[in-house]
Amino acid sequence: MQALKQRFKFLFLSTKGLILVGIAMCALISAFFGMLSGPMADFGIKDVIVKFFGIKLIEAEREGRLIILYHSIAMIVVAIETYMITGLLAMKENQRLFINSTITIGYWAVLFGGLPFAYWGHRWPFHGLYIAGLSLIFFAGCFLLYALFPWQKEYKVKDKQYAHTRAGYSVERIAFFVMALATLLSSLFGAIPGSYYGNGFETFLAENVVREPHKTALDLSVIGHLHIMLALIAIACCLIIGRWMDFKGIWHKLAMPLMIVGSFVLAMGTWLVVPFETAAHFIIYGGSTLAMLGALFLVIFSWCKLIREGLERKGIKKGNFFQAVAALLSDPVKFGPTWQMVFMNFTVSFVGIFVAVKLDEIFRKWQFMDERLILTGHWHILATLTATILLLYYADLAGIKGKARQWFGWLLIIFSDLAFGSVTVYEMKRMFVEESSQQPIINTTTLLGDIGLVMVLVVLAALMVWRLTDLFKKKGKWSKESQEPIGIQVEVNK
Repeated sequence: MQALKQRFKFLFLSTKGLILVGIAMCALISAFFGMLSGPMADFGIKDVIVKFFGIKLIEAEREGRLIILYHSIAMIVVAIETYMITGLLAMKENQRLFINSTITIGYWAVLFGGLPFAYWGHRWPFHGLYIAGLSLIFFAGCFLLYALFPWQKEYKVKDKQYAHTRAGYSVERIAFFVMALATLLSSLFGAIPGSYYGNGFETFLAENVVREPHKTALDLSVIGHLHIMLALIAIACCLIIGRWMDFKGIWHKLAMPLMIVGSFVLAMGTWLVVPFETAAHFIIYGGSTLAMLGALFLVIFSWCKLIREGLERKGIKKGNFFQAVAALLSDPVKFGPTWQMVFMNFTVSFVGIFVAVKLDEIFRKWQFMDERLILTGHWHILATLTATILLLYYADLAGIKGKARQWFGWLLIIFSDLAFGSVTVYEMKRMFVEESSQQPIINTTTLLGDIGLVMVLVVLAALMVWRLTDLFKKKGKWSKESQEPIGIQVEVNK
């Protein structure tokens, strides 16, 4: 009994344990419901899974099922980022414990309410549990916002290398606060249309209505909600990586104001989509550019730091270009998150901006399915790339070392980028291949994308097996980690 209590304490009270449980649940859900995808249907696996587990797939309800599935996975990711924030930023222990426990109960209610309701018959108590879980997550977010309040004397900056106001308040903490506030307000963008179910509003997928000339305010609200929540999850990820990398100095002082203004302007532009659909997009572009510039400054700082530390480990005071590159690449787990941010520009940011600028001139002249592919790929790549960044951070947090660290880091980076690069080529193929000659590139990119994603899942499975089997050891890593204080201890007056 004592052993079970210790394991429970590790899994549901410590930052490392909470993140581990969240990643494990996300991996299980992705793997299981991935069996219902198109490629699995081609192999006949989908039919076996549906029959064996008694899943009810009514075609007319497909959009509703996907919305609940996406929200279930998204709530786990939001919870994981929350655990990371409460572990990395200074706050009172009772605040950290309350936030973590509330959001954990919330996302578990979402999973065990929403997924049975969507895939195993519409038993409405499950839907009520799903809504209650979403409400708990929102409430945990409100308390997180309160805990992050930056204008408190105990959180003033002492080390002047970190961005700060004239009064000494942390600009980085203000950036976290603004991001959390924008996230809470933007969640209402989806909650309001949801409250109109049964009163004239029906579920739809945003990529299916992109060419409809007239969209209702609720339609625009849902589309805006999708965009802003993904963007804010990515911004939160960027802030987390900056905190982990001990981002400071001149680049930090330049980046944090950009992240604050970028988050606010991006969110405001998205909210204005409802009354001013066309004009609001220019505001969104401005906010995105500012946030991306702040991320670029993080990349510059991080790479300079990794090169400096890598050369120091080899005893080199001033290396040449090739030695600097070798030092930069010496630790893939540390290099990977910022590299993925750079790679994201080529598969998400630049593609999205180009499509928006040339929408009427090029893409609206294509068949609808070709434009729909770009939208679907754009959102999925952004979400999954962000997930790989968080996964690399967790690998370091979990203590992966030696050859396992090298294998894990490089396999995750190489094969995820192979998958996302292939999907990008697939979705943009009409730009450089005639419609009548598309099949070879479709076959190639589909195969490479599948190989990349499968390898990412294998690498993730290996990490999960390593950490979960450790729980069966009497004196495994978990036993030491369960004795650590809740959350990563950070100096209050940093």
